[in-house]
Amino acid sequence: MTEHVYDTIIVGGGPTGMMLAAELRLHGADVLVLERDAEPTQLVRSLGLHARSLEIMDQRGLLDRFLELGTRYPGIGSFAGIPAPRPVVLDTAHGYTLGLPQPVTDRLLAEHAAELGAQLRRGAEVAGFEQDDEGVTVSLADGERLRARWMVGCDGGRSLTRRTLGIGFPGEAPTTEWILGEVEVTASAEEIAAISEEVRKTHRGFGIGPAGEGRYRAVVPAATVSEDRTTPSSLEEFREQLRAYAGTDFGLHSPRSLSRFTDATRLADRYRVGRVLIAGDATHVHPPLGGQGLNLGIQDAFNLGWKLAAELSGRAPEGLLDTYFAERHPAAEQVLTVTRAQSELIDPAPGPQAVRRLLTELMEFDDVARFFAEKIAGTGVRYDLGGDGLVGRRMRDLPLTHGRLYERMRDGRGLLLDETGALSLDGWTDRVDLVAEPAEGLEAPAVLLRPDGHVAWAGDDQAGLVEALQRWFGRSVA
Repeated sequence: MTEHVYDTIIVGGGPTGMMLAAELRLHGADVLVLERDAEPTQLVRSLGLHARSLEIMDQRGLLDRFLELGTRYPGIGSFAGIPAPRPVVLDTAHGYTLGLPQPVTDRLLAEHAAELGAQLRRGAEVAGFEQDDEGVTVSLADGERLRARWMVGCDGGRSLTRRTLGIGFPGEAPTTEWILGEVEVTASAEEIAAISEEVRKTHRGFGIGPAGEGRYRAVVPAATVSEDRTTPSSLEEFREQLRAYAGTDFGLHSPRSLSRFTDATRLADRYRVGRVLIAGDATHVHPPLGGQGLNLGIQDAFNLGWKLAAELSGRAPEGLLDTYFAERHPAAEQVLTVTRAQSELIDPAPGPQAVRRLLTELMEFDDVARFFAEKIAGTGVRYDLGGDGLVGRRMRDLPLTHGRLYERMRDGRGLLLDETGALSLDGWTDRVDLVAEPAEGLEAPAVLLRPDGHVAWAGDDQAGLVEALQRWFGRSVA
């Protein structure tokens, strides 16, 4: 019997892995996701989605599912807890933060991938893998061996994939650790709010607030940094630290989840070795300040999916897959810079607090407030594609004569938005769609969008368009 060979095996069924699986399935790839945990985790590691991730959900027709279950919070979120004096207006239709516990995000993305035909095997722990010129052989802990043309490790900060490949993970070891819990309490809402406000005047690493369904979510610094990152948190330890910082444990009980995280900051120096790639937390870890970790991983998958699919189809132009690292590594570097800075600014020492006061004054300037808001929201990312103006930027949703731009991007194909009516896609209509109608607010006669919504070309000349089509979508089909 002939061994089945998958197009891609994805190790890790979290949000990055499931987003990637869905993107590959949009292009017909045979995808298997291997997830070590037998059941979905209830640990709340992320609290919501920022503007760029919401745009991505909109581009794939998922936004309504997320909005139905989430809570919209006005504004983009604050930098190191410094509120902008006025609402910041960003170039997006989603000028809010969507509060949504990670287990819900995980479930929605898993359902999306399954609807598209991705296979998910739970309780499947990867023990190792080997690769050759034709593909990758994956060994499971139970002895089963699987074969794929490509493999992607979306297996978290302690990634087996990254370590097996020997990819460097430079950065800083943890110096501070926090405990995060979702619990029930006996204290009143008024008491909790008053105590939290007072404690946060001097300890911005502390916080407690409603988590829905009568529960509260609290975070507090741990007494020490654990040597073993897998050490579970105990309810008594959580209570002790809350008492140490707030003078009370708020009568907490019935924990739904308890987890710990640190300020460790690391970034992989490669994202690919041969036929194996890594994405999400396997490539970058950082403090959760600003809530960017899950969002960054989803955006990694959105960038990688269509490129790997093109490689699988045999139509990828030379070097396309290498642009994944070239584009996403700098994006991750920016996020690490932002989280490192925020970590310094919540330090109660006089020096960091002096910088914090100065930055608070600078926030009075709209351009400064917008700059930091774009860093948190992810809307300011621009890939270096060699052009200027719009090129490299993600295109916001635009009203069309019939519907909206994002509604035309559901299938994960490229798109030419042409107001001139004179440009041709002959030879690429199997990979790129044409929208030849006016778009309100379009800042060029025509733009070519990649499947991830970033502008690959802008202008009105056919020769320039053809060059961009060849660069990003491969040779034309006669």
